Amino acid sequence: MNNAPSPETLENRITLSTAAPIDTVVQKDILDAVDSLQDHSADLLKRLVRHRSILGNEQPCIEEMASMYEALGLAPHFIPIEEEKLTDHPGFSPPMMSYAGRTNVAAVHRPRNVTGRSLLLQGHLDVVHEGAAELWASPPYDPAIRDGRLYGRGSGDMKAGHAAILTAVAALRRAGMQPAAELQLAAVIEEECTGNGALATMLALPKPEGCIIPEPGPGWDALWVSEVGVVWAWVTVTGRPVHVRQMQRGINAIDAAYVVVEHFRRYEARMNEKGMIHPAFAGEAHPVNVNFGTIEGGEWNSSVPTRAKIGLRVGVMLGRSCRQVQQDIREVVASAGADPRLTGITLDLVFRGFTADACLLPPEQPIARLVQEVHLSLNDEPVRPYCALALTDARFYALYSDTQVTCYGPDGDGAHGIDESVSLASLHRVTRTLALAIANWCGLEPIAKPHR
Repeated sequence: MNNAPSPETLENRITLSTAAPIDTVVQKDILDAVDSLQDHSADLLKRLVRHRSILGNEQPCIEEMASMYEALGLAPHFIPIEEEKLTDHPGFSPPMMSYAGRTNVAAVHRPRNVTGRSLLLQGHLDVVHEGAAELWASPPYDPAIRDGRLYGRGSGDMKAGHAAILTAVAALRRAGMQPAAELQLAAVIEEECTGNGALATMLALPKPEGCIIPEPGPGWDALWVSEVGVVWAWVTVTGRPVHVRQMQRGINAIDAAYVVVEHFRRYEARMNEKGMIHPAFAGEAHPVNVNFGTIEGGEWNSSVPTRAKIGLRVGVMLGRSCRQVQQDIREVVASAGADPRLTGITLDLVFRGFTADACLLPPEQPIARLVQEVHLSLNDEPVRPYCALALTDARFYALYSDTQVTCYGPDGDGAHGIDESVSLASLHRVTRTLALAIANWCGLEPIAKPHR
């Protein structure tokens, strides 16, 4: 049963239409169409979750998305990531691997007559590694529904966003309408490690007037209003290997790595002092996180290890640039190298992956205001703002384009963890909002009937 306000209430509340106000009967037809497609939306999400689209294995899921665009009557085209064309852009991050055979995919609807504003709906298809699959209640790439939530790696982050986009556009068509402005749909890779997929896509497509990225909320329907930046780095610790019987004569690289961690923890504490925090994050107790996400090293249990390599992720607070944080990291590594406990140790530092600045996603932008007004109209409660200690591809539009951009997505849980899930009821709410947001931002025109 749907307790949403009547179409008359919608007409009174939604005031940001760029074209003529959307007829209340048409609005009802669109919402009815979204409701009729609820099972279809879940099926789309299941199809996407079945793809283990981790780094380097994204292309089958990209091709699945291309077929979904075709099902909407749109012609997909693949967008390559050409590193040599991106390296001079300030948003570029050093890649983790080759881009050979790995692409993004996009599809563009163009109206008969332009009366509204152009819009991009974009999301990423790459997911992080599932971790210990045996700890999941159900296999991570075998989507399962329990208690109204769909479980699987990438279900929330952010394949549900794609299901919402696809279903919203399908609902417009089912209601006999199409956007009266250019509508771009895009699915990108490497959001989880560089963002270069989104960067390549932004540079390849015509500049839209608005962009919505349906990233998930942290346990609720959310409108992202700010996000931190991120720098990835690797520190390789080299010691002196000996047989364990002579271990006091060796220098243990793994033991030394713990000292390096200590120095970064002190840095982390300094970055979270009150004077270092931007007002946008004033409500967060610990907004700058340093995470040691990977470690490898050693050769033999009975040998003092030669090397240990630690991979870390360092948050970037608004007011500081990622380049400044890279310099901070260099200084921390130098400080660790001068620690008397590391005498005889060599430290090597490499930057690869995220080199990303923080950004604001102002809720007062017309595109964000529209999303908020539609959400409120449909749910009788405002969407909750989210000040994120993570980052999204929205930063490219916020920092390097004058395109208005916002992130608005469903209740996700367990992102990057075990038993990741998304609320199907929340997914449906977000889809309804997206459908009317598209209609109000782009305007509508009837789908042309084919000549007989």
